[in-house]
Amino acid sequence: MLALSHVDAGYGETTVLRDVSLVVPVGSVVSLLGPNGAGKTTVLRVASGVLHPASGRLLLDGDDVTGVAPHQLVARGVCHIPEGRGIFRSLTVRENLLTQAPSTPPADALARAVEAFPILGERLSQTAGTLSGGQQQMLALARAYTTDARVVLLDEVSMGLAPLVVDEIFSFVERLAAAGRSLLLVEQYVTRALAISDFVYLLNKGRMAFAGEPGELDEEAVFQGYVGASV
Repeated sequence: MLALSHVDAGYGETTVLRDVSLVVPVGSVVSLLGPNGAGKTTVLRVASGVLHPASGRLLLDGDDVTGVAPHQLVARGVCHIPEGRGIFRSLTVRENLLTQAPSTPPADALARAVEAFPILGERLSQTAGTLSGGQQQMLALARAYTTDARVVLLDEVSMGLAPLVVDEIFSFVERLAAAGRSLLLVEQYVTRALAISDFVYLLNKGRMAFAGEPGELDEEAVFQGYVGASV
């Protein structure tokens, strides 16, 4: 469904990604792992059209969409949940939800969001910036559920959250997968990400170091060589 083919990309004169290729098949969960600074966020920015590659191609449903504007990719079903709470802090929860899903009938958008995260139903009139960190992340994630997104790009959505909230976030991610959404997941909780993944890529210094199924990985090499932790 979504693929990067031999992509080089970066910022200004700095090249971050070098000859990066990956595929997110229909209805699958794909984890993208690697140490800080490996280029994982840059991959998601290319995949969502926020950053155009210097070379290589971005493909969606087999079509070359390299250089296509982010809003056009959104219209084709790509949803990017960025690192750091992708919400409008000065708007209410209700306003955020309706802004996130402009093509969804308002009543449906609110109902889907509350179904996914009931606590949001109790906070509809509250300014988003005054929510707890976990509630803000739930609000950001609700966009993947209130829209008709087919490909969801998730960038460190559990970062900085309490363990119980992390459990709820992962439960939601599993619901997205069960609903047939295609997911590309960048995640600090490596073991949890691998547990729900069909495929995994390891990125190191802007280059792919591994591509395959989670069961093919040498966990010691993954944690010590790429993630910077021990099993």
